[in-house]
Amino acid sequence: MSAAALELTVYSRRACHLCDLMMAGLRRLQSEFAFDVTVIDIDTDATLRARYDHDVPVLAHGERELCRHRLDTAMLGAYLARCGKIR
Repeated sequence: MSAAALELTVYSRRACHLCDLMMAGLRRLQSEFAFDVTVIDIDTDATLRARYDHDVPVLAHGERELCRHRLDTAMLGAYLARCGKIR
C-alpha cells in the first residue's frame, strides 16, 4: 500500500441521487485503492453553484476533473493505478 492516500473531491448537493450513486461507487473502490474523499456541497458557495449547478456530481483530483454525472469506475481505477494507489 502507498504511504499516502490520494485526496479526491466530489462536488455534490443534497437530495441528489446521482451524487449518492457516485459516493457508493467510490466507497466500493476504496477497498482496492488508497484514496480519501472530501464532499463539498456546491449550494453552500455561490461560485461553486454557478460552476457546477447542472453538472453534479463532479469528481476531481485537485484541479483535474475526472468525471461528471456518473462514476466511470474503469477510468478511475486506471487513473488510481497510474498514480500508484493500489492497496
